[in-house]
Amino acid sequence: MTESRVMVGYLLPLTKNMEEDSNVTKVPVFQGNNVVGRSVVSVSDKRVSRNHVSLNALVDGSVEVVVEGPNPVVIKSREQRKKLHSHDKAMIAPGDILELIPGHHFFRYTTMNSEMQSVALRNSSNEVDKQSVENILAVKRRRQILEKESLAGALQVNEASYSSNNKILANVKVKSDKSPSIERNPGCGKSKSAEAIAHFRVSDNMLPSTFRLLRVQGLPTWANTSTVALDDIIKGEVLVAILSNYMVDIDWLFSACPLLRKIPHVLLIHGENDGILDHMKKNKLINWTLHKPLLPIAYGTHHSKAMLLVYPQGVRVVIHTANLIYVDWNNKTQGLWMQDFPWKQRQDHSKTSPFEEDLVDYLEKLKWPGLNVSIPVAGSATINSSFFRKFDFSSASVRLIASVPGYHSGGSLKKWGHMKLRSVLQESLFDKEFQKSPIVYQFSSLGSLDQKWMDELSASMSSGLSENGSSLGLGNVQIIWPNVEDVRCSLEGYAAGNALPSPQKNIERAFLKKYWCKWKAIHTGRCRAMPHIKSYTRYNGQRLAWFLLTSANLSKAAWGALQKNGSQLMIRSYELGVLFLPSLISKSRSSFSCTDSGRVMQTGEGVSQSKLRTELVTLCWEESKNVNSSSEIIRLPVPYQLPPVPYNDEDVPWSWDRQYHLKDVYGQRWPRHVQLYSN
Repeated sequence: MTESRVMVGYLLPLTKNMEEDSNVTKVPVFQGNNVVGRSVVSVSDKRVSRNHVSLNALVDGSVEVVVEGPNPVVIKSREQRKKLHSHDKAMIAPGDILELIPGHHFFRYTTMNSEMQSVALRNSSNEVDKQSVENILAVKRRRQILEKESLAGALQVNEASYSSNNKILANVKVKSDKSPSIERNPGCGKSKSAEAIAHFRVSDNMLPSTFRLLRVQGLPTWANTSTVALDDIIKGEVLVAILSNYMVDIDWLFSACPLLRKIPHVLLIHGENDGILDHMKKNKLINWTLHKPLLPIAYGTHHSKAMLLVYPQGVRVVIHTANLIYVDWNNKTQGLWMQDFPWKQRQDHSKTSPFEEDLVDYLEKLKWPGLNVSIPVAGSATINSSFFRKFDFSSASVRLIASVPGYHSGGSLKKWGHMKLRSVLQESLFDKEFQKSPIVYQFSSLGSLDQKWMDELSASMSSGLSENGSSLGLGNVQIIWPNVEDVRCSLEGYAAGNALPSPQKNIERAFLKKYWCKWKAIHTGRCRAMPHIKSYTRYNGQRLAWFLLTSANLSKAAWGALQKNGSQLMIRSYELGVLFLPSLISKSRSSFSCTDSGRVMQTGEGVSQSKLRTELVTLCWEESKNVNSSSEIIRLPVPYQLPPVPYNDEDVPWSWDRQYHLKDVYGQRWPRHVQLYSN
């Protein structure tokens, strides 16, 4: 009980003027572990979690701060401010200020010794509590040591130790409330045959035909082969950057990609609200424009994750699955597609393509304020949706599948959501082996669904014709979703569950049981990197009929729901994805680069201009002797195992509002805080 513990200090509440706030109670800090959160500091701000930070205090007054919640905190020491993200650690010294939310809820850490020192200084300027000074120096030394540790070090759990823990945990069973007992799933094996991603190499000219995974801290080197980070994408002489996303940590963004400070014009299209938006407005650069698209229907979000980077040579289009926050670009399984396109030649200005039409239609719906800029190639220009008709998208390797909020009917019925996917698939031909083949849904948040809507979505996902003209037919749906043990033993422990924000009432609907399949990603080394990627695919073995990389989770809000006897589609949110399809391509093909002096890279030179048919396969596909020589194989780094393994009777799908008593890899139980993350 706290009455028997030694009090070493307290957190003194401050106003924004750094004066003591008499309206907020001091927070005592006792020797040992302390939990500081919303209920302790008595604030109504929902960004402050119930278990926001933990303070490990020693009797000498030194305190280690560990961020437990999903939102960052700031420690101010003298004139230096340091932002800490989830799981980050730092030492605080007496006099340091803790901001529970950057720019909000200020507390000064004061030790009992430092308070006595303050009294002594007031009574006699010549007398200083020597012990207090030594305490301060000791705390600062500890902080310097801790600050040298990166989150990567925290995530890189020693493999030998982890294997040892696995042996101990293998036979341990946990029961949580109404769920059956579950055993820990085996961890990622590491054999040569399992490391398929280690052999994934893509030539520059083939990059637009596939996608890449984001780099994950804490994984072995082989698992990050051909992966990308933010500064691999935003580079070169960018004249205008349009960044579209849902969640944005503007401070992290500047640190992760310093080039953003130098880009002349930046438009940030976001989905943030309230305090985070206020912070963004205060900390953005003067040449940055913030825009939140209109959400005409309740409970919608601006959820699309994309970048449009304008260069003197052309435009780079990036579609990906990560929020612009630290954990999304460092700790999770994510996907990203990118292709560069040149400016149109003067004689081609009137020419268009399906990709161009889809992109411009989508951008028009965002209705951002036009940016007036001067571009060396184009002169004075207004950056609006029509501006992007200046680029030649005829070489696009994918189709765009977007959602925009509204009630869509008539000619717009098949322009958005799952009806757009249905219409594109209906125009495509597939090998007969994909008739009635299974379809995978993989995502990071599950809406409130019913069987009727699942059948509606399945009808769209099952569209398409085989080469003999017959329908592919309905495919058996399989849902890949992490179970409780996947989350508990992940790189982030239970904290990974913040990015899988689905409540028990949605997860445990009886009709969903037949769909559940396990998250297994041994071949990409990502069993412990929880998925924030969203993907949908139809497959047969290791061959893919098509593959969709998207921001859209499995929800009516994202995909839309048919109304009025199928004549109207209601969508709540903005989403954006790219669809990979088998297609006819020229053997002599070129691809364009905005960051390599606009160089056009050729492949298949000296070969006839006959057409090849592309075939989509996973990294685990093995070439056989009877491969069609007139086909070109496109490998897609699908991060999870196909065919997926169905849940067994002891697997419990993760839901973030349940209690889990077995400790995770960081020794924590769940819930640790209020879940505030969204996808």
